Amino acid sequence: MILKVLLLVGVIAVVYFFFIKKKPAVTQSNKNSKKNKVKDEVQSSDMVECSTCGIYCALDDTLLSNNKYYCSTECLEKA
Repeated sequence: MILKVLLLVGVIAVVYFFFIKKKPAVTQSNKNSKKNKVKDEVQSSDMVECSTCGIYCALDDTLLSNNKYYCSTECLEKA
């Protein structure tokens, strides 16, 4: 009888630790630092807004001048 109870408790513990137990809580400062790192990194597939006309272009297709993105040379000359 005791062996069955111990076996049942063992099975419940295994199920709990593998399927139910959640990851440890991440502190607020760790969340903020991870979000800031992701926001600071700009990838080539990101879309950016043209500083003159306001349309969104792929980062690969834009022109960068004075830390501002432009969609074409015409918009760059207007600014």
